[in-house]
Formats: sequence, structure tokens, C-alpha cells
Amino acid sequence: MSFGMQLRKFFRENAAAFLWTGLALLVVQDIFGTHGVLAMRRSQREAAEIRKEISKLNDENRQLQDRVKDLKSDPEAIEEIARQEMGLARPGELIFKLPAKTPEATSDEDSNAKKSPPAEQP
Repeated sequence: MSFGMQLRKFFRENAAAFLWTGLALLVVQDIFGTHGVLAMRRSQREAAEIRKEISKLNDENRQLQDRVKDLKSDPEAIEEIARQEMGLARPGELIFKLPAKTPEATSDEDSNAKKSPPAEQP
């Protein structure tokens, strides 16, 4: 028997095993491959998250556009900015500005209070 005949006989006897193995490899590729079912599901989840983020950004953009419109046309919004950021007041009003507590000053006061013993009262 020649080598070619032996090879044909081997493939005929094992054709079913080769087909089943090939089919199994294709199924594994379809599930776990680069463009398989799992990758598709992951892409769908990412797309849904991106859609949510886009929706959130659209809402924020709408709010900012409304704020811009108010600042261009609403006298009360303009007055609010003038009072808070620029420190302006109406005629006859007085503005009292108190110094803001800095975190450093607060921590220094706390550390000094911890270091020095309480003063004794006579």
C-alpha cells in the first residue's frame, strides 16, 4: 500500500472526527473570538453607557444654554452675578465682607489648642 492510499484511508476513517473538531473550533471562535458573542455583548454594554453619558451631557448642555439665555435677558440673574461675584450693591445698601476661614488657620488653631494646656481659672 502506498503512502497516498494510506493517507486517504486515514482521512476517510477519521472524517467525522475532523468535521466535529472543525465545527467545535468554529463555535468556540463565534463565542469567544474577537467578533464573537461575548465581544458583541461587551460592545453593546459600552454603547449603552455612552448613550447614557451623552444624554446626561445633553441635559447639562440644555441647562447651561438656559443659564446663558437668562444671563443675557433676565435682570434678576444679572443682578445675582453682580452681587455675588463682583460685590456690587444697590444705592443705599451696605455690604459687610467677613474674612473666610482658611483650612491652615483652622488647623493651626487646633494644633495650638492641643499643645497648650487649658488655662486655669482662679
